[in-house]
Amino acid sequence: MKLTFYKYQGTGNDFVMIDNRTDFFPKKNIQLIERLCDRRFGIGADGLILLENHPQYDFKMVYYNSDGNESSMCGNGGRCLVAFAKQMGVISDKAEFEAVDGYHFATINADNNVALQMKDVDAIKNETNYTFLNTGSPHHVALISDLETLDVKSEGSKIRYSDLYGNAGSNVNFVRQISNDTFAIRTYERGVEDETLSCGTGATAVAIAMHQTGKTKNNTINIKVQGGKLKVKFEENNGNYTKVFLIGPATFVFEGTINS
Repeated sequence: MKLTFYKYQGTGNDFVMIDNRTDFFPKKNIQLIERLCDRRFGIGADGLILLENHPQYDFKMVYYNSDGNESSMCGNGGRCLVAFAKQMGVISDKAEFEAVDGYHFATINADNNVALQMKDVDAIKNETNYTFLNTGSPHHVALISDLETLDVKSEGSKIRYSDLYGNAGSNVNFVRQISNDTFAIRTYERGVEDETLSCGTGATAVAIAMHQTGKTKNNTINIKVQGGKLKVKFEENNGNYTKVFLIGPATFVFEGTINS
């Protein structure tokens, strides 16, 4: 079967997009999804996303990591899916959709800059050396001084597979503060099992963690990722973070067909 696909990237976090509104894609075929995401034997991507019909909202998002398994929420993937839905004529400049973590709202402008509303956050675990929170996906956040030289794959893997998080694991973010409202981050993503150039739920987690721990008083945070720049906005009241938006570019790269 020839499979039509579309490739998108959001600050270097790249995805294979498939229009599955006719429900043709074999969603249980882990090996197929893994092969499509393979950078040598397939298309190459950090994940694969299906655009599907939804009875109430504009569409449904189904997300798979590059290991072929369905995963928790992906912020950059959600932003890219909004741009893909616009390309497919499903939406114009606003979107309401359902992902694995529930309802999302987004806006997209003429430059394909997408502002995606993330889930509210009210449970944040602050420890001496790290902060843990869930922004649609679980995230370990740690401030370090040697961000540029750090072996993210090695150090991130140790934490991801440590006794802290058991079999489920966690994404791991290493952070360096640049100014009162700007932070540089590098992220190890579970499911990819490596560093990615960007992680949207990770950028969101870092912004909230830095605010919660008093590293910044701003509620608009600039996040410098390996693949570009993201912005996170939120409102906070007594440790409850609401109206959380992840903002950044979502770029169409190419489309094609592949034998599946």
